[in-house]
Amino acid sequence: MSGHPPLAQGWIDQPHRTFALGDFRLESGESIRDCSLSYVVHGQIDANASNVVLALSAIASTHHRLDFLIGDGLALDPAEVAVVAVDALGNGLSSSPSNSVTQPGLAFPPFCIRVMVESQRALLDHLGIGRVRAVVGASMGGMQALQWGVSHPQHMERIVAMTPMARTAPWAAAINETSRRCLMSHADWQQGGPEVWSAWVPLMQLLSGRTPEQLAAAFASPADVQAWIGERVDAWLQQGFAPVDWVYQSRAYDAHDVGGTPAFGGDTARALASIAAPTLVLAPPLDLYNPVEAAGWAAAHIPRATLDQIPSVWGHQAASAADAVAAEWINRRIRTFLAGA
Repeated sequence: MSGHPPLAQGWIDQPHRTFALGDFRLESGESIRDCSLSYVVHGQIDANASNVVLALSAIASTHHRLDFLIGDGLALDPAEVAVVAVDALGNGLSSSPSNSVTQPGLAFPPFCIRVMVESQRALLDHLGIGRVRAVVGASMGGMQALQWGVSHPQHMERIVAMTPMARTAPWAAAINETSRRCLMSHADWQQGGPEVWSAWVPLMQLLSGRTPEQLAAAFASPADVQAWIGERVDAWLQQGFAPVDWVYQSRAYDAHDVGGTPAFGGDTARALASIAAPTLVLAPPLDLYNPVEAAGWAAAHIPRATLDQIPSVWGHQAASAADAVAAEWINRRIRTFLAGA
């Protein structure tokens, strides 16, 4: 992503800010040189920095991922809280293989979701924010939210994790591997283009992102599906997301396990049991990317977790603005949860 993608319907245009971390050390011992995070702030951070909600982006998305929750009377009302929405490493706005000058493309060091969290922690320290009202995310953002709860259990009042996994399921890893093969089967895959994305788009944005029931309602015939795929490939190209960034972020996704956090020795259940904050886990009835069983398993091992089902047939995309009815329900549910009910 050479710059900010074109604003889509429902996105909120806010001034971009950048935090320079310098050479940011990774768990591998390597460093992302000249590392920086892109972020925006909705609302005003109060004098004590006590009104902050940290909003996290999903895989292949930007700080706009949770814009459907931000606004007057919505779950995250800027008149009541200050929302710090951060671009995850590897998304083309924060430091990524596609935009690094010193470590471009495949020279970029591999990173993990815990490193994303530590970069966000460094940002909050820079902003003078010690404890946040909540950490909120969907998909990879929900995975980061649970990692926040494990890595820094005293640094948030509440956690909202939508369609998350505490440890990446083999099903999700299989989809990601297939998606990478779709991209990397082309000799010039790093250059992007319609041919490179033509199989990735229906796999990630249709087959794994929705459900058979939703598709049956949305498309009258196979010809309609084919037309949609063509239109969606064109729309995705306009977003400017780089294939190499997908490869790196999806590998971080595959490697994720909160049990790998130092002091837990690979014990995912014990890591989840260390989460101190009340946690709301939201998942739809069927998710063909992050299996709902993974969300349920995580919630069952978090001491103060509540698991609620999103009333939607949109599958993985239920935790977004795609389903307007579900989005309204999610806003009400999160707003109630953050109020302590």
